[in-house]
Amino acid sequence: MISRIEIYRLNIPLKAPVTIALGTIAEARNILVKIFTKDGLYGIGEGAPFWMIVGETQDSCLATARDFARLLLGKSVLDLDGNLRILDTFLTQNYTCKSAFDMALYDAAAKIANLPLYAFLGGTKRVITTDETVYIGSPEVMAEDAKAIQARGAEAIKVKLGKDPLEDIQRIQAIRAAIGPGLPLRIDANQGWNYVSAVQVLRAIEPYQVEYCEQPVKAWDYENLARVRANSPIPICADESLFTHVDALKLVRAQAVDYFNIKLSKSGGIHSALKIIAIAEAAGIPCMIGCMSESRLGITANTHLASARPTIVFYDLDSPFEHAVDPIPGGAVYEQHYQLHLPDAPGHGADIDADFLKTQECIVVN
Repeated sequence: MISRIEIYRLNIPLKAPVTIALGTIAEARNILVKIFTKDGLYGIGEGAPFWMIVGETQDSCLATARDFARLLLGKSVLDLDGNLRILDTFLTQNYTCKSAFDMALYDAAAKIANLPLYAFLGGTKRVITTDETVYIGSPEVMAEDAKAIQARGAEAIKVKLGKDPLEDIQRIQAIRAAIGPGLPLRIDANQGWNYVSAVQVLRAIEPYQVEYCEQPVKAWDYENLARVRANSPIPICADESLFTHVDALKLVRAQAVDYFNIKLSKSGGIHSALKIIAIAEAAGIPCMIGCMSESRLGITANTHLASARPTIVFYDLDSPFEHAVDPIPGGAVYEQHYQLHLPDAPGHGADIDADFLKTQECIVVN
């Protein structure tokens, strides 16, 4: 039974601010949830409220988490469906906060089953190779960033666009000129274009080996998302248009995209992500797994899910590259910079450094 829940601010400084079409962040302001059973076992989860996408902040997540924690006290930690239904019934949306509780519950349940999370999810362990992101800057600066990523041995580069259509074309031209042919580019406009500019950019950059484009238009604009797909030479991937399985079903019906981008902090966690994946499998839509500003703890849980579900074929799990510190013992380990290797410990296998945690604000509900 759940006897105590600890909720923490999780503030992780970045090496430098990062910019996407929707804004700039200078620090990862996440939340951490530890769910304890009466036997002393605990599960740990992280949510990354990228407020400009999910509409949640660290402060709003902390307030919501207090209420969620009170609802779960005394419940069986193994009742995943029941516990998460309680949260959904109590409060709609608030997916990032829910994702932290979801991750902690799955971690605890897998520990009780004495299984690594990928096995608890019915999958096997495989190496997951992430791309690395070039954030928005001048074409010249982005080209230099791409060259550095190429030199580190990346198998694909993700490029943030969506500020200005003509300059976005120049950005891709400069990057391809700097790195030469062969290394795939994956672009993400983060809703920064309209239908006309999206088609303009995508047709102009067709020669530059772009694997797909994420979220070219506004999240709510399914009609124009489908129109872009119909007129683009480059495949289209839903990101901000896809939060839950309900969105996934709508996207399939609209024939709006070629790929789904699943993020645990956006979807509400593993429980919801599995429903999205089931719809994707039925519709023949390959998926990618993405991230917000998670530490290696959150990235580890994402990697377990990716390992367990072969429908996930693209991996964008690079947020810890931007962090100035890594307070996570255990968990998935980056080898050769881009390969994520999972542990075989029960649960997801990641934790947080106790001394680092003492520096973070804590709320206890018992």
